[in-house]
Amino acid sequence: MWQTYYTPTSIDEVLRLLSEHGSAARIIAGGTDLLIELRRQERQTRVLIDITRIGRLDQIGLDEDELIHIGPTVTHNLAAASDLLVERGFPLAMACWKVGTPQVRNRGTIVGNLVTASPANQAITALCALDARLTLRSIRGERTLSCADFYQGVRQTKLAPDEMVTDVTFPALASNQDGAFLKLGLRQANTIAVVNTAATLTFDSDKETITQARITLGSVAPTIIRAPEAERALIGKMLSEENIATAANLAAQATTPIDDIRAGADYRRDMARVLVRRALGEMGNSAEREKVPSDGPMLWGHTSGHFPRLAGRTVRHSAGGGESIECTVNGENEIIQGAGGKTLLAMLRDDLGLTGVKEGCNEGECGACTVWLDGIAVLACLTPAPRAHGAKITTIEGMSEEGELHPLQQAFIDEGAVQCGYCTPGFIMSGVSLLDEVPTPTREQITTSLTGNLCRCTGYHKIIQAVDKAAQVANDE
Repeated sequence: MWQTYYTPTSIDEVLRLLSEHGSAARIIAGGTDLLIELRRQERQTRVLIDITRIGRLDQIGLDEDELIHIGPTVTHNLAAASDLLVERGFPLAMACWKVGTPQVRNRGTIVGNLVTASPANQAITALCALDARLTLRSIRGERTLSCADFYQGVRQTKLAPDEMVTDVTFPALASNQDGAFLKLGLRQANTIAVVNTAATLTFDSDKETITQARITLGSVAPTIIRAPEAERALIGKMLSEENIATAANLAAQATTPIDDIRAGADYRRDMARVLVRRALGEMGNSAEREKVPSDGPMLWGHTSGHFPRLAGRTVRHSAGGGESIECTVNGENEIIQGAGGKTLLAMLRDDLGLTGVKEGCNEGECGACTVWLDGIAVLACLTPAPRAHGAKITTIEGMSEEGELHPLQQAFIDEGAVQCGYCTPGFIMSGVSLLDEVPTPTREQITTSLTGNLCRCTGYHKIIQAVDKAAQVANDE
């Protein structure tokens, strides 16, 4: 899918590589969109530049000017778990929580979402409502663009081939401001938005009259759009049911949706009205934060969700050979030749014979290929093999110790949670990660942690029961 894979250790080296390779290169962080595009041959890219091993690019911070900064490798799960974002950038935290599955959120990044530029992408909708700005850097210099200026059309941005998004900033919500994000999908998890909306409101000193409003809508036009007429209708008003209804109707009129496989244009327009009405209503009732799980599982295991940096020089891997991939797999040091152009899934199965890692959808939908990358649950089919260089990988084969099954493996047997067994390795990897992170999970935490794993046989009841039993056994010991 690619010919050369670079793992630089500094932004300066990234910019040098971008300048050298131009349009033939593409930055990769999570790769949850990019690898699918490459596999489907929707994008031709010879060179990938992995920025996930550069230190401190995955930080979220607040500066002295009350601006929140989002680094270029901040993942959706890091954002969803950020107290700062939940308190002062709530629409973004909620939008990130609604992205994909735990495994996808552990690799996918906010900046990757922005650069992919799909009109259905959730982080864009939230950041446009928060009046965000993007800092772009190249060896030629640096420039800053607003969200509105950054996007030119469906999957089209003003990012030049030699540029990198190095920072995303927006004003932190003040005490007299509020925000909300809502998404409509065809199922509860791992679904592309039929419509999404974000809104931020600024109130007067009494927190009753609206002085400023921003309403954004996704998946209803070629780019994320604002609803200026709806915003103006709220200025100087209170959040009464009548004013909310008027603004929601005006927001729907701002949309120009299309018919596609997920929904018809008329339905999208109507749902835009419904979502805006609900978002404003939640802010009026101070109920918008009730839907954010305060203890939602991330599948980080015993880690903090931050991947370790890679020290030293830039590493280059080639599809045709070149440097070997050196990593630790299930506690064993491995040196793999000729896997520089493969996915982690292919390397584990074909080069190391670890066939417990299953190939299901090969698009990040089923979770059968779930493994741990430096202790964090990810999808092997959406992770390039060179990303494993210098990392620790754990697969289902590493779950048992000295011939003894992991308690969750035993619970799957005892509870009859295994039928055809194809999806079982992925479920166990997710389940053990949950139990390492939350030793006594609630049923909601169990079901949330398994949203990235699909099963065609069991109906999930016995799988959930097995995770619950394994937790009980561990806590009884």
